[in-house]
Amino acid sequence: MRARLLLITMALLVVGIVGSDAIVLGALRRHLVERVDRQLMPLAQLMARLEPSTLGPPGADVTRQPGGGLDLVAEMAIVYFDPAGAVITSVHTGSALPRLAAAPRSAFTSGNWRAVVVARPGGGSVAVAGSLSEVNGTVRRLQLVCAITGLALIGALGAAGWFLVRAGLRPLRTIEETATAIAAGDLTHRIPGGGHPGAEIDRLTAALNGMLAQLERAFEARGQFVADVSHELRTPLFGIKGSTELALMGGASSPVEVERTLRRIDTEAGRLAALVEDLLLLARLDVRGPVLDLAPMDLRTLAASALGDLRALDPGRPVRITGPGGVGEGAAAPVLGDEARLRQVVVNLVGNVHAHTPPGAPARIGVGRVGSHSILEIADSGPGISAAEEDRLFDRFHRGDASRSRQNVNVGYGLGLAIVRSLVEAHGGRVELVRGGGDPGATFRICLAGWEDSQKL
Repeated sequence: MRARLLLITMALLVVGIVGSDAIVLGALRRHLVERVDRQLMPLAQLMARLEPSTLGPPGADVTRQPGGGLDLVAEMAIVYFDPAGAVITSVHTGSALPRLAAAPRSAFTSGNWRAVVVARPGGGSVAVAGSLSEVNGTVRRLQLVCAITGLALIGALGAAGWFLVRAGLRPLRTIEETATAIAAGDLTHRIPGGGHPGAEIDRLTAALNGMLAQLERAFEARGQFVADVSHELRTPLFGIKGSTELALMGGASSPVEVERTLRRIDTEAGRLAALVEDLLLLARLDVRGPVLDLAPMDLRTLAASALGDLRALDPGRPVRITGPGGVGEGAAAPVLGDEARLRQVVVNLVGNVHAHTPPGAPARIGVGRVGSHSILEIADSGPGISAAEEDRLFDRFHRGDASRSRQNVNVGYGLGLAIVRSLVEAHGGRVELVRGGGDPGATFRICLAGWEDSQKL
């Protein structure tokens, strides 16, 4: 990359130098030629008033030694023409005459000569030409100076550019070294800062360090997740293995003991199957999201289902349906959703109420509209959730405070609320823990876009 950047820079520099030299040399040559023209024209007008015999007899072609004369003109030629265009006489200081025509003409170039043809008052014309050798020599000398200066400048700037580009790319080498260290397994490695605040490299460094911190946390979370999964899988597997070994060793001799052992195996197998199903669901949600079968529905259907589930789990529990926040009665809450997936959300929240509140403790189901959102609430009157637990409430395998768990109730594996959040967010909504709603326990609120608003998405 350094070589490529330097090559591009040097190529642009060469193009710039060559282009600027060409413009300067072209302008200089035009200026010098204009100076020659300004000297030839008065001389031609003067020679037009003189007789050709001034230069020599008719038909003479006189060669004279150069003498003092015009600036920038080392060689000159003067030719008289008769009205028919034939040469009357000529004089020149060079070895040969340039090609000149008799027709009057303003300054023009003929070979290495610059010439002017002026009409004579008595008929005919006179041509005065000056050599451009001095002009060309001056331009060539300046060309040589420009070439030498340009080569020296390119060499000096090329050497300086090599070191400057190397210094400028040093932060990228640091990033490369950091990436190499991370690839080798050192997830704690970070790119050192110290650049100019607001510069591109400094912003890139900050963005990469943020990404690396997230990767480190993700790897730590993955490791913790694997450890939690291993622990949770081990518990029912050990139960199944222990009960099976007991049965094989003849520890269950009576039919009652055999049935008890088989029920224990069935219970642990059911727990294991439920855990695997939850893990597979979360994996599908993480990888590609759920496949939702969206259709218009009313959250009151889920509220009625939650009411039936709570009464079935605890017939003595008082349950009422209200509006959101416990105000008024339940009202219509149309949404565009997958009823099966949202019913799964409700089942998890209802199971949470059953697992974490005393038997017979009142519960509330709120349903209705708040602004443009359709709301479904599941509220209990249990011991509530501490502020310290709230941040980790929806983390996987987080079971919360043990004081919220009922005695002799299977409280699950800490995946229920994680599944709830994933499914609700897949519907474009959110689930939150509401505080200060008047309920002494915990209130989980599901907010989804109303059916009218979901049509706009």
